[in-house]
Formats: sequence, C-alpha cells, structure tokens
Amino acid sequence: MAGLCRWRQRLHARGLVGHDRVHDVGFGNLSVRAPDGALYVSGTQTGGTEVLGPEHVARITDYDLEANHVGCEGPVQASSESLTHLALYELGPGVGGVIHVHAPALWARLRGVAPTTDPAVPYGTPAMAREVARLARAHPEGGVIVMAGHPDGLVAYGADLDAAGARLLAASEGSA
Repeated sequence: MAGLCRWRQRLHARGLVGHDRVHDVGFGNLSVRAPDGALYVSGTQTGGTEVLGPEHVARITDYDLEANHVGCEGPVQASSESLTHLALYELGPGVGGVIHVHAPALWARLRGVAPTTDPAVPYGTPAMAREVARLARAHPEGGVIVMAGHPDGLVAYGADLDAAGARLLAASEGSA
C-alpha cells in the first residue's frame, strides 16, 4: 500500500488528483493489486486529502460489474470509479496498478489519438468499465486510455503502479 500512497502523493502534487472547488468534489483515484491478490483502491472523495494514508484506502471484497456493485472493507468507501479499475484487473495478473486522473490539457491532446472510449458512455458505470476493458484488451501490457464520456478523465494501467504512473507521466510530457 506504500506504493499507492506514494504515487497518489506524486499525482496530487501535479494536480492530477485533487478537489474541484467549483463542484465541491474530489477527483482522481488509484488502485493496486497486492502480492496476495487483494485489490486496494483509494477512497471516494479523498482527492483533496493532502496526504493519503491507509485510513483513506478500501480493500475490495467483492464486486459485480453488471449489477454495478462494489463491496469493500476499511475506513472509507471505495472510489466511484472502482468498477473501471476492477474491469482492468479482470484482464489478468499482468495488470497490477491502475490510475485515474483528471488532466484537461492532456485529455484534449490525447482524445482520439490514444485509445479513446465512446463519448456516449458515461463515467462511473458498468458501461464505462466494459468500454475501458475493451480498449485495454488491445494493449494488455498497459497504457493510457482517454475517457471521452468523462471530460478530463484518463486511466493509466500497467504491471504495477510504477508502470502505470510512468505511462501517465510520459503521456503528460508528450512522449506517449
């Protein structure tokens, strides 16, 4: 879980995870597959939290993509984008870290260039989770996906959070 908190801190410092004061909502979340196979995700509305700690992370206990259900345990509820993370983990053990950020300029630059979801698919839904997984199947080693139906939203995934984070940072620096 230390890697999750460390990456979250790096992304928060860059403004890719945070709090939207206009709409009074947190944005961005991370998840990781632990060595024992357990899945951990940052909690809902923790984007504005300055320093993420274990008290801001939920352990996924069960989920049903089609029923739009995510069960979790811990001091917080799992992020509203957890279904999208979980759909990526279903691709297999090669996915060990997922990052969801908001980056308006990067989103605009990569939309239609990087794998991009159908703009009619709303975020936080089983349909978005399926759409992201559909695109990821073409790149099981990891990548960055633009969520066209979620303005400013991007998802990066990889073998672990270091790989997912490196892909995201490379994209933000223009080398993806």
